[in-house]
Amino acid sequence: MQISMYQATVPVFIRMLGNLGRIIDKSIAYAESKRIDTAVLAGYRLAPDMLPFSSQIQIACDTAKGCGGRLAGVDMPKFDDNEKTLPELKQRVLKTIEFLKTLTPEQIDGSEDKQIVLKFPNSTFEFKGMNYVLGFAQPNFYFHCTTAYSILRHCGVEIGKMDYLGQS
Repeated sequence: MQISMYQATVPVFIRMLGNLGRIIDKSIAYAESKRIDTAVLAGYRLAPDMLPFSSQIQIACDTAKGCGGRLAGVDMPKFDDNEKTLPELKQRVLKTIEFLKTLTPEQIDGSEDKQIVLKFPNSTFEFKGMNYVLGFAQPNFYFHCTTAYSILRHCGVEIGKMDYLGQS
């Protein structure tokens, strides 16, 4: 049995973003119970030179919508990176899921060899579709999801592996 490019991306991103949304909900409840401003958790980082929780969520969302949009050949929504609280970050996750749900298998399947070019200020990356998904988009997405989880866990939010993985 083969897995399609759509199956390898959109449903996987939607599921994981849903898990992140539920983790954020638990974090909001934790902050309320401890009387912590949710902006404090949103700004928390594990090391001085790493990006804060808010950036981890922003980049995970951007990676998911960017991957889906590039493979489908459609414009992705632009989100300002201005979320400062956990509820604002939850809304970003939900907006990303809404966008991903607009993408169809017909738009993405067959994109294994599609040329994908990512331009950054100091570098340009060129991929074929499959290599982009497996070698860049998914690892980057999971890195930021895991880092977001780790930041909240470190802050004392009562979440565990099954919160990260979600229920089948």
